[in-house]
Amino acid sequence: MSAISRDEVAHLARLSRLALTDDELDQFSGQLDSILTHVAQIAEVDVTDADGTAHPAGLANVLRPDVPVPGLTPEEALSGAPAVEQERFAVPQILGEEQ
Repeated sequence: MSAISRDEVAHLARLSRLALTDDELDQFSGQLDSILTHVAQIAEVDVTDADGTAHPAGLANVLRPDVPVPGLTPEEALSGAPAVEQERFAVPQILGEEQ
């Protein structure tokens, strides 16, 4: 049984707004099925008694101090925006469009 069908790949392409040809749908569905099958096989491996692997570098966290600093004002943050509405970035509406 396939991990993903051609129809599911076509649905994902529509959601991603990708225009795929029939040949591309066939090609990608085969490739994605192969990938998902391999991932499922790897997920079945019992690793409960496996030791951690070696790492060439020390695993100590190197983080900067968490010091609060002043943020940008709304005017500064929006200064380079192509469109602003009510102190927010204005973007085209995408919800409610035909799929």
